Amino acid sequence: MEGALKVMLAITLGAVLLILAAGVGSFIAGGEFNRKYANTLMRLRVGSQAVAVILLLALLILKGFVDLD
Repeated sequence: MEGALKVMLAITLGAVLLILAAGVGSFIAGGEFNRKYANTLMRLRVGSQAVAVILLLALLILKGFVDLD
């Protein structure tokens, strides 16, 4: 379970990085692509960051670093 969470967290963090790079590149380049996809890229980034935070919290709970009592 712990190993699977670590792999999913790594994949999610990689996705956040790729989406962030695409958004920043789009913003720098400007143009039609930026106008069409800027909001979509931002929403994807925020969503993937939320998933990453949830996975990280689940991993910390599983490891015993966070007590829910």
